Amino acid sequence: MSDKLLNTEEAARFLRVSEASIRRWSDAGLLPAVRIGGRRERRFREADLIEYLGGQHAPHPHSASGPSTVNVGGVQLPVHSHLATFYSSDAGRLRLTIPFLADGIQAGQPCFVAASGDVLNAYLEALRAGGVDIDSAIRRGQFVSVDGPGTNVPEAIDFWEQKCWSVLAGGPKVIRAVGEMSSERKVFSSDAEMIRYEVAFNMVAKRFPTVTLCQYDVREFDGRTIFEALRAHPDLYDIHLGSFLN
Repeated sequence: MSDKLLNTEEAARFLRVSEASIRRWSDAGLLPAVRIGGRRERRFREADLIEYLGGQHAPHPHSASGPSTVNVGGVQLPVHSHLATFYSSDAGRLRLTIPFLADGIQAGQPCFVAASGDVLNAYLEALRAGGVDIDSAIRRGQFVSVDGPGTNVPEAIDFWEQKCWSVLAGGPKVIRAVGEMSSERKVFSSDAEMIRYEVAFNMVAKRFPTVTLCQYDVREFDGRTIFEALRAHPDLYDIHLGSFLN
């Protein structure tokens, strides 16, 4: 491994995130940096970047408090889980995610849904039908819908970094997120870029107290993309996959 020191731009390219994320992680003490020159510019060792990528640094300090697991479909998932779920019907789309979001709102936890159009409306209608005061949750900022986190991987990861830091500024919380990938794919240049975003999101999941369900409508994705989605979510390998097929 090279001992070369990388500047902020090179470190961001190495980890496929934005320069803002690199500076934020460095300022928080999560990513070691060497200061050089009269301007005290940051430099980063490749070994430290790889260690950070592997999740060996401690997560955000707020993640140490609060529940350590979240129930999803009868399965107790540890906080920091990033899972793919697969469905083949409109009813299947909502089987896991509506209880997941309703429980989060009832517990006072922030909930994010990346969806748009009819798909987002289906979520709002189902939550209302289940007795959730979703309009109040939206006004409080507890339920936030996202059209698309960004048009490329660094933008998308930076978006979630900022959202998580902002939420946790108010104290320790578990953050619940649902990503409807048929909606999110529209903001990326290709399905391959969307999958690269999924891989990069594993870093966010390990840094922050999140439980994230990335939903794949198998009616809209080809077999190769579904295969790559499975590979991009290694947290699936430790659970009974059948629970997440709808």
